[in-house]
Amino acid sequence: MFEPRQDTANRRWLPVAIATVLVAVVFIVGMDSKGLIKMLPFGFAERILDRDLPEHLQQVFPSATGFSKRQTNPLPHFIAYSSESGSEAVAGYVFRTIELQPNERGYDGPIEMLVGMDLNGKLTGVLVTEQHEPYGYFSVGLPSFARQFKGKDIRDPFKVGADVAAVSRASISINSASRAIRNSARLAARTLLPAQPPKNLN
Repeated sequence: MFEPRQDTANRRWLPVAIATVLVAVVFIVGMDSKGLIKMLPFGFAERILDRDLPEHLQQVFPSATGFSKRQTNPLPHFIAYSSESGSEAVAGYVFRTIELQPNERGYDGPIEMLVGMDLNGKLTGVLVTEQHEPYGYFSVGLPSFARQFKGKDIRDPFKVGADVAAVSRASISINSASRAIRNSARLAARTLLPAQPPKNLN
């Protein structure tokens, strides 16, 4: 009976072993675990950080039946597909706000989100994947924050206190996250959608 070579089996456990050591270091030195994992070489970081990606993509684009690998041109994104009459058709796109709006900052750094958008420029879902806001636990960290963007049109104002719910003591976080969603979605629409949105979307 075929038995895998010992060195091959050991290599499979290497990323997990390295990640375990790094997590242990986190508790010792108090460093952000994600920051440590990003330092891993040979593609280990991507494999560890993206282990929940398929589930996250489905969360922000529930109607999709499949997704492409990460595309880099003309900007970073994933293609969402739907099955029609037995064949796959492009249904929309998913993108990370941190990749399209890297300079947007909340109170304590960037608020990282995954956003889905259909071919009509309507958001299919938003998921906050990482945030370190001091009041994030009752603002951008709540599922209700992301949920309010589902179905919004990229032409909507995304104005806090108007079509985006304001949260007392967390205005910096809410405003930053809303701008990141709006601006990244409009950039993706101008670049990826077959029909260009109005030119006044900046």
